[in-house]
Amino acid sequence: MSVLTKNVISPENLALIRESARDFAETHIRPHVMEWDEAQHFPKDTFHEMGQYGFLGVLVPEEYGGAGLNYQAYITIIEEIAKVCGSIGLSVAAHNSLCTNHILMFGTEEQKQKYLPRLAAGEWIGAWGLTEPNTGSDAGRMRCVAEKDGEYYVLNGSKNFITHGKSGEVAVVIARSGELLDSHGMTAFVVERGTPGFSAGKKENKLGMRASETAEMIFDNCRIHESQILGEVGEGFIQSMKILDGGRISIAALSLGIAKGAYEAALQYAKEREQFGKSISKFQAISFKLADMATEIEASELLTRKAGDLKDAHEPVTKVSAMAKYFASETAVKVSTEGVQIFGGYGFTKDFPAEKYYRDAKLCTIGEGTSEIQKLVISRHLLRD
Repeated sequence: MSVLTKNVISPENLALIRESARDFAETHIRPHVMEWDEAQHFPKDTFHEMGQYGFLGVLVPEEYGGAGLNYQAYITIIEEIAKVCGSIGLSVAAHNSLCTNHILMFGTEEQKQKYLPRLAAGEWIGAWGLTEPNTGSDAGRMRCVAEKDGEYYVLNGSKNFITHGKSGEVAVVIARSGELLDSHGMTAFVVERGTPGFSAGKKENKLGMRASETAEMIFDNCRIHESQILGEVGEGFIQSMKILDGGRISIAALSLGIAKGAYEAALQYAKEREQFGKSISKFQAISFKLADMATEIEASELLTRKAGDLKDAHEPVTKVSAMAKYFASETAVKVSTEGVQIFGGYGFTKDFPAEKYYRDAKLCTIGEGTSEIQKLVISRHLLRD
């Protein structure tokens, strides 16, 4: 039975959710973190296990096989997993907030019944395709096209930087079905792996987040029946902007977890490492770094939790989610950078966790809208207000 009551979770139940996510991360993820990172191995079996814990259908109602929880629970789960491994946190976030949530928000009842139970259970891993080689922030110029042919649409083009682009069993794909630069000229489709003409391309060799698979999706005369359209023809871009509101909360939570992990590792090391006859935490230069790190983490959490509250209350969240994503992601970079500095020479080695937090954090300022795009979103809302 869900611990959710009228979209509000008690502090006691939220603590239980946190403990469950933390225990899973410590038991099933931490022992393999560097092994997966070095090999760029996407641990699909671990994701199937997470499905059994409800971590892959956090926001999916129980009637579709999900956990039926709210954004506060979702933030907590992502945070706890990312404290141990940002890569796994990223994949959990992308599966939940992009592919699964897009079907939940805009799918027909038949589509929800068909896909959500398998996605929530971790039986299927989800991917979401908006970005293309030539269009990152400039999605209006996408070249992946969907041309109508009777009851079918024929997809041609590619998507890149797609989480689970190779291993995902189902993908939500946004393709241009109308005129270039027309915000109502794009349509969202659900495409299953194995559909003729749908294949995986290059898997990216990345700086960080290496255990989270990032790959191309290629469409070559891929015929998709019109029953696979999400919502209405031409709504794909508008839908995507709404999906990204929730996605920004995901990345804020991911950033928060990475920042906390980096901070806790640095704090512990500063207490244990001795120089000049005392622990380095006793030196003002180090203690002030820790103070700044803790303060910015606290502020990031408050912004992220506020965004979650607004989302749970079905209130407008675009401005606050952009603020949370922007501030928390930049904080993750700052905190992980200072973490390496506190570790000193050891922070530059793979024997200690600081370097991995440092590498993983940077993606948070890029994925699902760069920091510059977040500033654009925020400023537009301020000037409109």
